[in-house]
Amino acid sequence: MNAPTLPDLRSSSSPAPAAHDPAASAGVLCIGLMSGTSLDGVDGVLVRIAPHRADAPLQLATLAFAGIDMPQALRAELLALNTPGEHELHRAALAANALMRLYADCIHTLCAQAGVPPAAVAVAGAHGQTVRHRPGLYDGTGYTLQLVNGALLAELAGMPVACDFRSRDVAAGGQGAPLVPVFHQALWGRQGQALAVLNLGGIANLTLLQPGQPPLGFDCGPANALMDHWCLQHTGLAYDADGAWAAQGRVHAPLLARLLAEPFIDQPPPKSTGRDLYNPAWLLQQLEPFGALAPVDVQATLTAYTAQAAVLHLQRHASAVRQLVVCGGGVRNGQLMRHLAAALPEVQVQSSAALGVDPQAVEATAFAWLAHCTLAGQPLDMRAITGARGPRVLGCLYPA
Repeated sequence: MNAPTLPDLRSSSSPAPAAHDPAASAGVLCIGLMSGTSLDGVDGVLVRIAPHRADAPLQLATLAFAGIDMPQALRAELLALNTPGEHELHRAALAANALMRLYADCIHTLCAQAGVPPAAVAVAGAHGQTVRHRPGLYDGTGYTLQLVNGALLAELAGMPVACDFRSRDVAAGGQGAPLVPVFHQALWGRQGQALAVLNLGGIANLTLLQPGQPPLGFDCGPANALMDHWCLQHTGLAYDADGAWAAQGRVHAPLLARLLAEPFIDQPPPKSTGRDLYNPAWLLQQLEPFGALAPVDVQATLTAYTAQAAVLHLQRHASAVRQLVVCGGGVRNGQLMRHLAAALPEVQVQSSAALGVDPQAVEATAFAWLAHCTLAGQPLDMRAITGARGPRVLGCLYPA
């Protein structure tokens, strides 16, 4: 990874900061843990967050990063829990416990890497695994459900745990997602120029940072969730490495047009989505009018769809942006990145690694920072992102 270009941030490949480093001599140790819609594993990061003013750039140093693969049995159960099933309350509780044990393993790995005792960590932020996301529906409030057990994780890890970040935002009338735009704003929003951040996890979300304006962010379509599903079903591989399989196919224009006609694409923000919409059943429904398409062409079209959905949202809501920073696992899909660059010839499309942040670590770092805010009782203003009624302290805290 390239050396950081921002003076206030070190990449996950950097050594632990020396004692004379201002970011190391004062600050709070926090851990962030993320298991996203892709369900490929748990990403964890240990950072030191330096004291900072609200009008100053966020300063943090990454001390350790770890990724743990998701066991296949747990992945299958978490996928199954996205839809109603027999004994699902019982199964969901056990799956949450199993996931917390995986989180705890990640925490112990991080602490060992950095040579930091668990008791020295102020808080660990645990996102949990989203299995239902229905804000604003049914009773006017709706819900978002992440499988997490903060009490168990605090016991296993020996440190305070912050979790359930999304529920308070939903209770305040918000979408509950995405939450990372407010972190992007803290990290990159004071550069004096318009900047967009595209996170390509299981679902794609877009952050728009423009000088003098509050951050805007929203989910903009699927990313790895559908591409990985189709790749696994037709090649036996968990994902399309570098987009090489998609690159062998041809984009099917009528299918692409049908995918782009999904009403979610034209829905104005604030908005969020997940496997509740973008799931295998939805994909089969979209394929139905076309008969038997070559699987490789479907993969090529899904890859183009991920890029085009993001591009459409960027052009509609921030056409003046000339820099797009991409993070998440989708950065490793070369074909997807080529689609983005080709569709945005006047925009600099680059990995977050160019700004000193490992693209795989951005979301985990965001939840370390969110946990720090929870611990400090700091309200976050999500009004322009999720539609919440006002600033709220997000997350629940479980002491060590």
